[in-house]
Formats: sequence, C-alpha cells, structure tokens
Amino acid sequence: MAELEVKTLGAGRIDSPLGALLRDRSSSAHYVDENDRVLLDDTLSLLRAHGEGEPPSFEPGGPRRKIFFDPSKIRVGIVTCGGLCPGLNDVIRGLVLSLTNQYGVTRIIGFRNGYQGLVPRHGRSIVELTPESVEYINEHGGTILGTSRGNQDPDEIVDCLEQLGVNVLFVIGGDGSMRGALKIAEVIEARERRIAVVGVPKTIDNDIPYIGQSFGFQTAFGKAAESLRAAHVEAAGQPGGIGLVQLMGRHSGFIASYAALANNDADFVLIPEVPVTLEGFLPALRHRVKTRGHALVVVAEGAGQDLMSDAQDRTDASGNRKLADFGRFLRDRIQADFETAGDEVNLKYIDPSYAIRSVPANPYDSVYCLRLAQAAVHAALAGRTEMVVGQWRGRFVHVPMRLAVSRRNQVDPDGDLWLSVLEATGQPPLFGG
Repeated sequence: MAELEVKTLGAGRIDSPLGALLRDRSSSAHYVDENDRVLLDDTLSLLRAHGEGEPPSFEPGGPRRKIFFDPSKIRVGIVTCGGLCPGLNDVIRGLVLSLTNQYGVTRIIGFRNGYQGLVPRHGRSIVELTPESVEYINEHGGTILGTSRGNQDPDEIVDCLEQLGVNVLFVIGGDGSMRGALKIAEVIEARERRIAVVGVPKTIDNDIPYIGQSFGFQTAFGKAAESLRAAHVEAAGQPGGIGLVQLMGRHSGFIASYAALANNDADFVLIPEVPVTLEGFLPALRHRVKTRGHALVVVAEGAGQDLMSDAQDRTDASGNRKLADFGRFLRDRIQADFETAGDEVNLKYIDPSYAIRSVPANPYDSVYCLRLAQAAVHAALAGRTEMVVGQWRGRFVHVPMRLAVSRRNQVDPDGDLWLSVLEATGQPPLFGG
C-alpha cells in the first residue's frame, strides 16, 4: 500500500558505525531485518480481506547497514512542541546519546519553546546539546527545551534550518506538531533540499494511530490510578459518598479506561467515544449509591460535550477545539439530582490532569522513550524523512507522517478494552434516555 511507504532522501552509501552489530542478524521472533516488513494486520480474517497479493506492511525500525548521512559532517536539531507529557526529557536524552555514542555526531542543537524557536521574530535562543548537558534530565518532568503551541510559518522555519546548516530535525510532539512537521517537510522538498524531518510522536491521550502506545501513557494512567484510589477512599468513608475524577482525554478515553482498570474500583467510566445522557446516567448513579453506599465516577475531559450549552466551536493556538468543563458540569448536575430526590450526597471532585502531565516517566516509559529515540536516530541517519517512529504489534516501525495524522486513535466501543471496562464497572453498555 502506497500510504505505508516512507520517503527517503536517497540511497544509503556510507557504512554504518553499527554495521558490525548487524552482520549475523536475520528476522526472528525478536528481530526484524531491515529488508523484511512488519504486517499491518494480525488476524487471518483481516489478511484474507485484502485478497491476493502482498498484504499491507510497515518498514521496520532499527539500524541499517548503510546510511545516507556522514555523521561527522552533519548538524542535528531537536524541538519539543505542544503540551507536557512524561518522558519528554528521556526522549531528548536518548536522541543525544544515540547520535553521539553510536554515530559520532558532534553538532546537536535544541530549539527553545517549540516551533517558536525556529522563527527569528520570537527571539528564542538555541542551546548546544551534549551528553554532559543531558546527563540527568531524565530524572525531571517537563522538557529542558521548553515548548509552545500555535502554528508558525514553515518557510521561516526552513529558512532557519538552512541558515544554521541543520541536516536533520527531530520533532517531539503530538498530532498538531506532526502536521506542522509535515508542512516543514513539504517546503524542504519544494526547495529540493536534503534535510530529514523525523517525528517522535507525543500524546498523553494515546490518540495517534499506528504507533502502539505513545510514550508517557503508562506513567500517566498509573498516576491517574493513584487519584482514583484516593477518590474511592474518600467516597467509601461517607454516607452517600461519590468520588468524581476528571482525567485527560479530549477525544480518546484511554487514560480513563486504563486508570479505572488499574485498581478496579470505578463504578462508571464516561469517555468521548460512548455517548451519555443525563436521563440515563443520573438514575443509574443514584441506584448504585443506594445499593453500595458510595460510587466512583471517572470521566475523560472530552466526554459529554454535547450536553453543555457553553460548548462552542472555539480553538486554541494549535487549532485544537476548546472544551467545556464536563467534570464541573457533571458535579453540579449530580448534586442537584440527589437533592431533588431527597438523597444524601457527599461528593468530592478531583482533576489531577496538570499534575500528571508534569511528572517524570516511570521505568517502563523511560525504556520506551530511549528505544523510540534510538529508532528515530537510525531512521534519520539512513535518510528517512516525513515519518514518525512507533511500535506496531510489538515491533518498531516507520510510519509516514501523513498516515499518523490521518485520523485519531480512539477506544473502540466494540473492542476488547471497552468490554473489559464494562465488565469491571458493571455499568450499562449505553446510557439511553
């Protein structure tokens, strides 16, 4: 399939410094050779649906025996964009260490405050990145480069790359950042320049498709689960106790779903992918509190937007739709409903979102960030461009940027994850009127 093919700046003609590591390797259950492919689908029915011919597949990630760029002669840029996410500093550190220790690249710069750092009028300075300067940054949350939202002129950005002699740009950011990176790559191609643009996708909501789980996601839902545990203890300690916790998830309810499953205390999970009505939800909540004595409700921030009159088609600087506050709306409606019914209610509302975004990555995500960074470096040095790295079916792969921003990854209401949530909570599949 053409949409799965990754662009390249040219054939690799330079022996890779990692060539000796690859000499005797071939595809196995734990490794994919660079000339092999990773299948898109993993069931017989899906494979048969494609009919005759070679099934759709991704190019595998990992080092190549021949590379495009001479590491001793290139300059590399790194930029972080969008909202904070656990693991940003781990990715920066992984990129710098892989470039220097494995390939011998000596000129690496970081652009400050997102794409603003590549546009002169914003006056952002650049920073030289070395193994020494990134030695301990993985112990801290956030990003040492800073970040920002909002579109910048891709022509001005490419002007900056040319003036600085940057040959490779690594973009660490979400779908909006990757759309910006795609525009940058298009300007580079139009100017017939050989500058690689490689993305390490960042989305705490896990809503970018074809990359498996995004880095920082496990840390995020683990921290969210701690908030759910606290809310459950509060709710269980009072008559008519209700814990209401709002978590990240503008369009996708992965964090709410995984956090709820992590401690299995939630009674209701409301996500953007499954419509909810107050006429269906509120009576079910009252019944649960009456029969159990308390309840824990988990909501993703993007749920229930159609229920609120102040939900408007407004966007932020990055073009994301501004959401109305469903958690506070639901809090008020729950309290009013219980008072109208004459039932006692003690409701505690918790929104830990920003605290979760800023924490350091847990050990699992730290490992994942390093491996993603290594995969991104291997791809860039081999001349791949206009692509992101990810993990598909447990294998590291190259995903064309255009495909990565083509749709949102969402919880499938007919999938096994949501089925697990329904089993764990006992809530009805749909909250009808």
